[in-house]
Amino acid sequence: MPFVIRRLGFFAVTLWAAVSLNFIIPRLMPGNPVQALEAEHPHLGPQAIHALTILLGGTYQQGLVVQYFEYWKNVLTFNFGISITTSFGTSVSTMVAHALPWTLGLVGVTTVLSFLIGTLIGLVSAWRRGSWLDNALPPIFVITSAFPYFWVGLILIYLFAIRLGVLPQGSAYNFLTDSPGLNFPYILDVIRHAILPGLTILLTSIGGWILTMRNNVITVMADDYVKTARAKGLKPWRIMWAYAGRNAILPNLTGFAMSLGFVVSGAIVVEYVFNYPGLGTLLLTAVNGLDYPLMQALFLLITVAVLLSVLAADAVTALLDPRTRNAS
Repeated sequence: MPFVIRRLGFFAVTLWAAVSLNFIIPRLMPGNPVQALEAEHPHLGPQAIHALTILLGGTYQQGLVVQYFEYWKNVLTFNFGISITTSFGTSVSTMVAHALPWTLGLVGVTTVLSFLIGTLIGLVSAWRRGSWLDNALPPIFVITSAFPYFWVGLILIYLFAIRLGVLPQGSAYNFLTDSPGLNFPYILDVIRHAILPGLTILLTSIGGWILTMRNNVITVMADDYVKTARAKGLKPWRIMWAYAGRNAILPNLTGFAMSLGFVVSGAIVVEYVFNYPGLGTLLLTAVNGLDYPLMQALFLLITVAVLLSVLAADAVTALLDPRTRNAS
């Protein structure tokens, strides 16, 4: 019980700090939503601007304290307002709901695959240290992880979309021919459009999981319980999975949880390169347009997702390693 109370207390304090920073940071940027509207629509008169200010909540021209408490009220009631520049008049919740499935489907699935494949390769490489697998795969994927997202994406577009013509260059599906819905042609086209951006994320992220898992396993293999398991004559595959792998993966769980939390932010560069309609593209558009309500909703979504993911990682770690529950 003390472990649960400590973690929940940490979650509450961190959430308060994150929400407060979420309120402050956009307001440190030059300008405000009203000025952005005046710049975008110079033909609007003072009365129209006043009416739009009221529509946006009427607090942008008031003091920061009033704005802060009004913001907390909106957060607690899940009222994130309307977009002011990205898609004026559209509910922020509606815009996030439309973009979220694309990001979860692309970045979420790719992040999970990257972790699983990287962890497996790292485990087998360490267990068979010095083999051709250990000498080939980890160095290759560590090198690909050093490449920028946009560079890998552009290379894949050139090879598979322009030169070979086997995959589409970008977007989420063919807007001219596809009819969105649960039908096989549409789902197949969505998968085809997701291959190149998904492969870009996979190639640039898998190396880290391989390297960390390989190093963890090599360290664990020198521990007494692994030596004891070998002395008992247990099968090598059982020692690899149940002894070395289970303990070596624990340090990676928190990193994986944070990666899952950041899934909701989308891979901004990848989504921009491939013109993918996810949360990353939406966040970039909101920042460029000083769209405060949309920015704050997305930042808050990212924060809560990361905190919940770390909380889940702590729970899994406590189940796998009881020593963490007794730590002071």
